[in-house]
Amino acid sequence: MKTLREVKVGETVKVVKLHGEGAVKRRIMDMGITKGVEVFVRKLAPLGDPIEVNVRNYELSIRKADAEMIEVE
Repeated sequence: MKTLREVKVGETVKVVKLHGEGAVKRRIMDMGITKGVEVFVRKLAPLGDPIEVNVRNYELSIRKADAEMIEVE
């Protein structure tokens, strides 16, 4: 299982599954990250948190803790 947190800068991946429960999962889905969507990792903050990604033609910064809940391929 590979998560969004493990993806290197410049890679494009596809979301396979969202882990987590309740409000956390809902918040991730509200940001546009759903099963089957492609995510491009733009850059990583100097200390590694947050991760900046492009999803559905917009830029999004996501925390490492949330990125761990997103399974990708």
